[in-house]
Amino acid sequence: MTTGAAAPGIGVRGRRPAGLTNGMIVAEILIVLALSLGRSGVYAVVSFIGDLTSGVPLADQTAVLNGSLAPGRPLLDLVRQVLRIAFALAPVGLVWYLLVRSGEGLRSLGMDATQPVRDLARGAGLAALVGGVGLVGYLVAYASGANLAVVAQDLPEQWWRWPVLIGAAGQNAILEEVVVLGFVMRRLTQLGWGRWPAITTSAAVRASYHLYQGIGGLLGNFAMGLFFGWLFTRWGRVLPFLIAHALIDIVAFLGYAVLAGRVDWLPGAG
Repeated sequence: MTTGAAAPGIGVRGRRPAGLTNGMIVAEILIVLALSLGRSGVYAVVSFIGDLTSGVPLADQTAVLNGSLAPGRPLLDLVRQVLRIAFALAPVGLVWYLLVRSGEGLRSLGMDATQPVRDLARGAGLAALVGGVGLVGYLVAYASGANLAVVAQDLPEQWWRWPVLIGAAGQNAILEEVVVLGFVMRRLTQLGWGRWPAITTSAAVRASYHLYQGIGGLLGNFAMGLFFGWLFTRWGRVLPFLIAHALIDIVAFLGYAVLAGRVDWLPGAG
């Protein structure tokens, strides 16, 4: 079934924009994921297999989220960090183009400023809840030997360290929530998928590219994906989840920078 209307959020099951065939929708999903988080998922699986077969316990290995790209050369490092963040957002530009071309636009995902107070309140609440539960889950997974020690940041102590970490947090949030939560779930729904198959698929993709952290990263992000997906079907807006994700990562990255070398309860920061 085709329609010219752009229902918000995940849209209406089986109702796709005029001129967009099922084959085109499948191609869009595969291309966007191949250029972004689907590719990251494949690399994460390979990385985890390498960790498992290294002969070193997972808890004795580390996964660095934000490391130097030019050790000993701070200016070059900064340039590369900015370029990395900028080019990582290119798939979001592709999603924007595909949605505009089909007559929907990012507004169809709830990426607009029509509900700023509600979006911010929901995002902050989600960040507090998911961030707190996530930290406990990570510590439990690490203590059980199922997770690597996640080093949230290992950048040199330069003036640009915190701005780069905040930029990286924003980039993660925009890319993941627009692509995996918004675009993928909307297109799957337009293919005729039911609510929970779409939610589960989105959550599985989210979990896959976090596998490099270990089993804890996989399961924790799958649970987060299910929760976010369920709420997205109710709220119809990506922006609260983008805000929540950005806040979680900002606190994690900057918190790690502050706590590293000062506490012994955080893996890799003692």
